[in-house]
Amino acid sequence: MHTINVTKMQGCGNDFIILSYEEFQKTKLSMSELAKKICNRNFGVGADGIIIPKTDVQNADIGWYFYNSDGSTAQMCGNGMRCFAKYVYDNKLVDKKVFSVETLAGIIKPELLENGFVKVNMGAPIFEHSKIPFFGENEITVLDKKFQITPVSMGNPHCVIFTDKNPMEYAKKYGPFIEEHEFFPEKTNTEFVKIISRGEIDMCVYERGCGITLACGTGACASVAVSVLNNLTEQKVKVNLPGGAVFVEWQGNSGNTAEDIFLIGPAQYVFSANYRL
Repeated sequence: MHTINVTKMQGCGNDFIILSYEEFQKTKLSMSELAKKICNRNFGVGADGIIIPKTDVQNADIGWYFYNSDGSTAQMCGNGMRCFAKYVYDNKLVDKKVFSVETLAGIIKPELLENGFVKVNMGAPIFEHSKIPFFGENEITVLDKKFQITPVSMGNPHCVIFTDKNPMEYAKKYGPFIEEHEFFPEKTNTEFVKIISRGEIDMCVYERGCGITLACGTGACASVAVSVLNNLTEQKVKVNLPGGAVFVEWQGNSGNTAEDIFLIGPAQYVFSANYRL
């Protein structure tokens, strides 16, 4: 029986299966098919997505293939990027602690820190509706409720909603409907954000292609960008996620939304194993 070597990693509970391109080729499946099979939490390893390093890139040190658990591809994933950065450095696919990664959202630059955390330059948030893409009004009606929303892209579409209610309850109830709302032609990730203080927020997310997850790095960045822009928080914010905390820094409150945003958080190994196809 054929087996492939896989490594499972997680960042604040957002978990990923990472395997080499050579191991992927052994499966004789498409990446989408493999993602759906191996990410299944009952019949596979279980994960929010798969990551496969891509070494034949021209304009960066390395690249990746990233697929969600439902088989769809994603432009970016902040927690996944931290795990990927640690994996490729530890496996000597790159030989420096600051390097560039080619993604569908452009070139992303992670940095391995001394404390075991990874800092990722996530690029600048995008508020131009056509580039998110978003076509609609900043008020959305879902089931029994109207929400004031702020659409933003972190290389992938996000819908940020502030609430003083339980963010997880709202994510579970309304997230699936907002994900597929007609305002978002490429679907969307939806973040429900509760402001705790000028330096801290709680956030729960319904991720496009995954559903409820324990963490979302791009969602944390999107939430902080919108919080800073609306003068609800300072420029450095602790973001409490169901799976743990990350830290986000953005200098965009001066009105210069072209400032890059930085995500800092853990990346940890869960196990390596031989997976039977």
